Amino acid sequence: MSDRPLKLLLIDQDPIFRLGLRIALEAIPNLEAIAVVETDTIALQILAEIAEKDPNQVNLIVLEFGNGRSTTSQQLGLQFCRQLRALYPNLPILLLSSIQEQGLLLAAKSIGINGYCSKGTPLPELIAAIQEVADGGSYWFQDTEAVITPNSCTDAINRVSTPYSSLPFFKLRNNLRLSGIANIDATLAAVTAQLQTPGLPLLDRATLAGQRRELLAARWLLNRLLVSSQERQEEQIPLADEPPLTPLLSGDIQKRQTVLPLLSPGTLQSALFTSCVAKLQFPLRNITDIPLEIDIFREDKKRELLYLILQKLAEQLDELRTSQIEINQLYELQNTLLCDLWQAAITDFFGKFSRLKITNQKIEIVNLLLQNTEIVQRDILNQIPLVCEFYSYLLFQTELNIDNTSYPVVSAEAKSQALMILENLLIQVANGVVQPLLNYLADVEEIKQKFYGRQLISTREIERFRNDLSWKYRLRNYINEPKAIFESRYELFVIASRGIANTSVYAPRNQELVKLSNIPLVVTLLLEFSDAIAPRLKSLLAVFGSGIVFILTQIVGRGLGLIGRGILQGIGSVSSVEKNFKRNSDRPK
Repeated sequence: MSDRPLKLLLIDQDPIFRLGLRIALEAIPNLEAIAVVETDTIALQILAEIAEKDPNQVNLIVLEFGNGRSTTSQQLGLQFCRQLRALYPNLPILLLSSIQEQGLLLAAKSIGINGYCSKGTPLPELIAAIQEVADGGSYWFQDTEAVITPNSCTDAINRVSTPYSSLPFFKLRNNLRLSGIANIDATLAAVTAQLQTPGLPLLDRATLAGQRRELLAARWLLNRLLVSSQERQEEQIPLADEPPLTPLLSGDIQKRQTVLPLLSPGTLQSALFTSCVAKLQFPLRNITDIPLEIDIFREDKKRELLYLILQKLAEQLDELRTSQIEINQLYELQNTLLCDLWQAAITDFFGKFSRLKITNQKIEIVNLLLQNTEIVQRDILNQIPLVCEFYSYLLFQTELNIDNTSYPVVSAEAKSQALMILENLLIQVANGVVQPLLNYLADVEEIKQKFYGRQLISTREIERFRNDLSWKYRLRNYINEPKAIFESRYELFVIASRGIANTSVYAPRNQELVKLSNIPLVVTLLLEFSDAIAPRLKSLLAVFGSGIVFILTQIVGRGLGLIGRGILQGIGSVSSVEKNFKRNSDRPK
C-alpha cells in the first residue's frame, strides 16, 4: 500500500454496520473513509459535490446491494451500480454484501463491478480486496475460490503475508478455513435472525440458541485447527475469535483484530454497542414493581425506540470526537447532551413532519412533545446517573469507578458495568420520549392503535397507568430518592433475560445528602432515627418479650394448669361419689 491515503466512500443501510466498518478501517494506516452514508441518493450527492472540487478525492466505493434481503432491493442495487458505472466509469466499486446468489454476482460483474467480498470476511482479506480493486484489479471471493491477481495480498496491511504463503498446503488450508467460516457465518446469521423473531415460542428459542452456541464453537475450533500459531500471530487472528452476535453487526465490526493493551475508543464503543444490541433482542417486559413510561408500548415499539436511541447515541459520540471535546467539558455539557439525545429520538421516532387531526385541528406531534422539555429534564433526564463517567469511558478510555471499585478499561468487569449504565440510559431516555405523549396525547385513538399494547388500550387502563406513574414520581421525590441518597446508591434499570429488571450500585452522594430539605430531609432523619433506636428498641423488646413469655408460661400458665387439674380432679371425685351413691341405692334392702 502506498503512502498516499486511500480514500473510500462507504454505502450501507445498516447504521451499526456502517459505524463498525468505519471504526475497523480507521485503525488501518493509509485508509480513510471520507464519507459513510446510508442511501444511494446521498452517495450520488456527495460524489457530485466531490467531482466539482477534486475528482481524485475518492479512490473507491464500497457498497451493499440494497439491504440484501428482498429481490426488489437487490435489483435496485444493480440499477444503482449501473448508474455509478455510467456517471463515473473510472471509479472502482467493491461490493461488501451479505448476498451470495451467483446470478446477482455475475450480473454485477457483467456491468463492471470490480470486486466482491461477503460480510464476515476477515479484515486482512478485506483490506487486500480494497487495495487490489483500488489499484485497478479485481477481487471476487465466492466460497472456496478467490479470483485475484497474483500480487493482491502482498501490498495489503503493510505486507503482513507470511513467508510461506505461496506454498500449496498453506493455500489449501487457508481456503478451507475461509470457506468453512463463510458457511458457518451464513448459517449463524440465519439462526440469529430467527432468534430475533418477536413472540417466538420458548422451545423454538431454546433450540435455536443451542444451534447458535454450536456454530460459535465450530467457528472457534475451525480457526484453532486450520491456523497455526505463527500464522495466527502474523495474520493477527485471535484465539478466541468470535463470529457476529447479530446479523446487524456481521463482519469486521465484531472481530478483535489485534491483541493490544488498550483498544481504540471506537473499537471499545463498537464492542459495547454490539453487546447492547444483542440484549435488545431479549423480552422487554417490565418485571420490576416500578411502573415505567414505556410499559404502555407494545414490545416491538419498545425495541424500535431503544434501538433508535442507541443509534442517536452513536452519532452523538461521533460528533463529540469530531469536535475534540475535552474531558472536563463533559460535566458542563451533561444536561445538554441528554436533552439533545432526547430531542433527536423524539424527532426520528414520531417523524419530524407527522401530524394528528384532533377536533378539526392538525397538530404537529414533535413540536407539541418538545414543549415539555423542562418537565422531562427535571423528572427524568437529570435523574440519570453516571452519564459523564460513561461518556468519559467511551471517549477518553478512563477507568470506571463503580461500586467503590476501579475497573481497568479493557476488563470484562468494566464492560459489564458500562453495559448496565448504557441500558439504564436507553431505558430512561425512552421513558422521557413517552412521558410527554402520555401528558398530551394519551387517549388519542390513532396513537393507541399505533403504539400501545392491548392490555393498556382502554381509557380506564390508560388513566390507571397514568395514576400509577404519578404516584411513582411522588414516592421517588419524597421517599425513594432521599432513601437512595442516604444509602449511597443509584438505582439502574437493566435488560435481563426475562425482561427489564432493576439493580443498584454504590455511589458517594454526600453532596446531595447535604442539599436535602423539607420532606426528603425528614425522610432521611427518620431513617437515621430508625437506625439509631432500632437496635436498642429491639434489645428492649427482646428482654420485655422474654419476661412476658416467662410470666405467661411459668406463672400464669402453671397457675392455670394447677387450677385446671384441681377442677378435673374435683369433677372426678364427684363422679366417684355419684357412682358409689348409685351403687348403694341399687342394693336390695
